[in-house]
Amino acid sequence: MSRENSFLFRVPLLDAKQHVIGYRLACQSDGAVNETSGGAGADQLLALLAGRSGEIKSGLFFMETGPAGLPEEAVQTLSPQATVLVLKPSDLIADSHLALAASFRDKGGVLALRDADLAFLKANEQLLPHLSYIFLPHGHPDLGEIAGLARRRQPDMALVVDNISGWQEFDACTGSGVHGIFRNLCAARRATSSPGKLGPQAQQILQLMHMVQGDADIRHLEKVLKSDVALSYKLLRYINSAGFGLEFEIDSPRHAVAMLGYAPMFRWLLLLLVRTNTVAFSPALMQAAMVRGRFAELLGQGFLSRREAENLFVVGMFSFLDHLLGIPVQEVLRQLTLPETVTQALLSREGVYGPVLALVEASEQVDGRAAHFAQALSMTATHVNEAHLSALAWAQNIKL
Repeated sequence: MSRENSFLFRVPLLDAKQHVIGYRLACQSDGAVNETSGGAGADQLLALLAGRSGEIKSGLFFMETGPAGLPEEAVQTLSPQATVLVLKPSDLIADSHLALAASFRDKGGVLALRDADLAFLKANEQLLPHLSYIFLPHGHPDLGEIAGLARRRQPDMALVVDNISGWQEFDACTGSGVHGIFRNLCAARRATSSPGKLGPQAQQILQLMHMVQGDADIRHLEKVLKSDVALSYKLLRYINSAGFGLEFEIDSPRHAVAMLGYAPMFRWLLLLLVRTNTVAFSPALMQAAMVRGRFAELLGQGFLSRREAENLFVVGMFSFLDHLLGIPVQEVLRQLTLPETVTQALLSREGVYGPVLALVEASEQVDGRAAHFAQALSMTATHVNEAHLSALAWAQNIKL
């Protein structure tokens, strides 16, 4: 599997409150997903993660590559605070492999273990203090006992149930105090008793979005923002988060609006809008929408104008609105005047933005069709993968 045929695929790891702890990374290739240790896919993931310590401020990336496929030079270039090496029991048998894993841990890296049973863990208790996560498949016969073992460890060791298929299964697992790997997150919608209408808070945000679309005077925007203390606080928290990389702190709504500009202001309001469904809001779905929007925007920067690339962020976020708000996207589109190219992409995946959105969505699935959509856009796997990983880092750094 060559690098130019390998497209990044991510699976989120969630805690019991549906926050994204990090992502397990794998590679799509020719209609399949490679999640095995070592190999060309692992080499590519290592190359993508290497040297990104300045970009990744929070969140973790889980790499399924054993010490046998982990060159010493790779250990030196990885960002330890952001990388988790997921090992198998066989990776911890050979002294040389164990020494390399220990070296990574000593540099601040995090280690996880998968496919272990209770007998192995009891027979190798000296390894447990070096592990931060244990991965077990759903339905593992030792799940309950290993969960108890993990809770008793000092420092704490998290148990992760692999390949959660739906929210009901997720709730059952996290109710036992474990984390979950949710492969189908982007295609799953939480059940909600919401009436399917936008509430007062959403209506206020839509009013501000109208004002921004109409290039309202910055003083009028500031007046509306100052009338809602919570909204002003969220704006300042957003612009001062690590995702912007500012060297100074913004301390007033007017300064924030001036620094952002109108198109990024519209983006922030969109991020707030999708949080207004308090009945069934999921931080994990929210982050999935943010990644989709930023990923689409980064892909568009290579061949579209700045304004058109910014529209792609809106396309990506809006494509998740039915999940986040519990209402059809058409209902929100009726209340905003968006460019025809945006609505065309959302409703039919056509027009200038449609193929980019299709590529982003394909990168969320296991079937490996990202290569097909990338080829249609004349994009290489390297370009797509770098945009994908940058979008993941950006979404984890942003505070709302």
